[in-house]
Amino acid sequence: MSAVNLDRLSKEELNTFIKSFDTVLCDCDGVLWLYDHGIAGSAETLNRFQHLGKKVFYVTNNSTKTRDEFVAKCEKLGFNTTKDEILSTSYLTACYLKDLGFNKKVFIVGSIGIAKELEAVGIRHLGVGPDPVLTDLGSLVSQDLKLDPEVGAVVVGFDLHFNFLKMMKAASYTNNPDCIFIATNTDERFPMDAANIVVPGTGSIVAAVETCAGRRAFKIGKPSAYIHDAIMKRHQVDPKRTLMIGDRCNTDILLGKRCGFQTLLVLTGVTKMSEVDAWKASNKAEEQELVPDYYTGKLGDLLPHLS
Repeated sequence: MSAVNLDRLSKEELNTFIKSFDTVLCDCDGVLWLYDHGIAGSAETLNRFQHLGKKVFYVTNNSTKTRDEFVAKCEKLGFNTTKDEILSTSYLTACYLKDLGFNKKVFIVGSIGIAKELEAVGIRHLGVGPDPVLTDLGSLVSQDLKLDPEVGAVVVGFDLHFNFLKMMKAASYTNNPDCIFIATNTDERFPMDAANIVVPGTGSIVAAVETCAGRRAFKIGKPSAYIHDAIMKRHQVDPKRTLMIGDRCNTDILLGKRCGFQTLLVLTGVTKMSEVDAWKASNKAEEQELVPDYYTGKLGDLLPHLS
């Protein structure tokens, strides 16, 4: 099955598709909402899945919020969810370090969401917020830059205040081979509904720090193996009875393909159908792996068929 348009399925074929999965893993940004605006029909569709007895999990690479904050956003936009159904990279980063028995400090290039989730498991941190360069480079290197000897990990997520000094600190800490180096995700850009505006994602920040550090970060979010393992460990889903829904093929759909899930692309976010058509025609295995099993214009298109 390769990039089948749900609109072209018969009623019987759609019913067979809907009955083929018990668990729904759904991306958030670009699928359910764009910033603070819900995408039409998305809340009703996910709520209907739950009403039909399907397990629904919100699987997001967004590290800027805690699970509690995601629950509050879901409630505001009409989604019925609980904290246990939220799998965010800020939360999973904290889980990863906790499982390692980590007891040092974390230097965060990122947002308050990561900090709060680390605090929830008793991990100390520093680095969140503005860190302006107040001097010249020579003075910074020779006398002004102070590194905390208790730092044992660097976590890179989305940071609106990312700058040269933060990159310098992150690279200096990770210059120690014993320092754990984590990236929450590698999304290149945020889905946008504004024409001609590109909002850089965490991946652009991770790439900068990795280049300077001279080493690769351990990736937490989609499409990494870790997020798959975390889902399987904590929720015991059956891959053959699981549907992954997303708007980005190189994270959402690729995770689904690697894990043996069915995959559904919605066209309300990053990936365009012209890209999917190009990948379908490609002779490269790594591009064909990005092709979803199914696609539709928006998640709400499914709602009329969920009787």
